[in-house]
Amino acid sequence: MTIKIDKLFLLALTFVITLFASTAAKAQKEKPDTVYSGIYITSIHDINFKDKEYSINLWLWLKYKNKKFDFLHNLEVPQAKSVTQSYSTVDSSDNQIYILMKLQCVMKDSWAIDNFPFDKQKLRFSIENSQFDSKSLVFAADTLGKHFDPRFTLRGWRIDTLNVSTGIKVYETAFGDASMAKPHTEYSNFKVKIQLDRDAMGLFWKMFLGMYVAFLIAYMCFYIHADSIDSRFGLSVGALFAVIGNKYIVDSSLPESTTFTLVDTLHGLTLLFILAVIIGTSYSLKLIKEDEIEKVKRFDFIYAQILLAAYLIMNAWFIFEATRIQPVK
Repeated sequence: MTIKIDKLFLLALTFVITLFASTAAKAQKEKPDTVYSGIYITSIHDINFKDKEYSINLWLWLKYKNKKFDFLHNLEVPQAKSVTQSYSTVDSSDNQIYILMKLQCVMKDSWAIDNFPFDKQKLRFSIENSQFDSKSLVFAADTLGKHFDPRFTLRGWRIDTLNVSTGIKVYETAFGDASMAKPHTEYSNFKVKIQLDRDAMGLFWKMFLGMYVAFLIAYMCFYIHADSIDSRFGLSVGALFAVIGNKYIVDSSLPESTTFTLVDTLHGLTLLFILAVIIGTSYSLKLIKEDEIEKVKRFDFIYAQILLAAYLIMNAWFIFEATRIQPVK
């Protein structure tokens, strides 16, 4: 009887151990493989503000054990307009695969132009494996060393920060797979975010100097004798069209925007103040017809000082607000 109980106990113990081992093996089998990824950027150039794109040259390396991943053919750069692989090498020694490749990518991105030209931009670069989702593959960032060449200069910009990280990209689709109960797929990705600060002052004066000169030409009307009404009106109207032309030139170099940007604000403000100059000139004409010469002189002087002070203060305020530290999304 004791022997029977021992046999039953052994059978039960063997069954439990087998079940546990099977479950553990299955769980281990379902655990995704890790791909260690790193990046070194050698150049960022051809920033096309109008078309919302830029070019980037970089070295990318990946270390993993699963030979099926085949990043040479399955590398996906989601935001890229074009990807050129100019060099690649594969080392399969030490029971792992090491891939080093050089990429030249033309990337599409969105620009924040509300505070142009005092804007900050964030460039985004990410990679995925187009064949394996996050159940089979996850990325881990190789953060050792620098991620960009500090010697390369980006004309008109300076690199503020560069961060590498990993995450999960969600696609609300089954990509045509009828066996999936829900149209939901997740892919692991390796992400790079680069924050750029623009060297703005030179560009600011280049783009807005014509606008300010036009306003000063209109402002000089108050220092022309009140009898020369035709000259005063002619200068003001000419300045008005000069500001409108300057705005069209600036807008032609910017992407379309539905928001009211700093460019719109400064040009709109200048147009309103030139209109105020024309209104002041009209009032001076009314006083001239009433033969109030001394009153015209006094009005022109006081009105001119108030107008100039208000214009300078409002410009300084809007520019100061644009140059403050802005959160970049």
